[in-house]
Amino acid sequence: MNFRTLTAAELHYEISALQVEYADLLDDDRLEDWPELFTETCLYQVIARENADRGLGVAAIFCTSRAMLVDRVVSLRRANIYPLRHHRHILSAVRVTAVADDLVQAQSSYLVLQTRADGATEIYNAGKYLDHIVFAYGRLRFSRKIAIFDTNRVDTLMVTPI
Repeated sequence: MNFRTLTAAELHYEISALQVEYADLLDDDRLEDWPELFTETCLYQVIARENADRGLGVAAIFCTSRAMLVDRVVSLRRANIYPLRHHRHILSAVRVTAVADDLVQAQSSYLVLQTRADGATEIYNAGKYLDHIVFAYGRLRFSRKIAIFDTNRVDTLMVTPI
């Protein structure tokens, strides 16, 4: 796929559909399907805004391949013990920031709500996604997804992807 051959509306639709699929997989606890949205070699990072702004690489989640994403899901399912929470992503419109023949860069804001077992819902995390998107293996995939979070306090262990 050559991204430059798409109209602005087509490009926006395709990128938005990928972003919505990403959020739906996480919100519906279909974590085993989540790594399929990434290329084999990728960067997935969840990092505090203060670290991102200072160029510090310390991140809450840092993965450099789809295999690392799969490993994260396996550990969530089999090794980690954490209280059950339900998440719901609220996404802003996607803004395409750069287009090349084989790469799109996009940005969007997100808000993740968390509902606990007692039914209480609160803001869990808020920030922005910085994405690099390519066409690989017959579909659009993320080659890089960085979630830069503004939230200064993370109430529980950040175990699931943002």
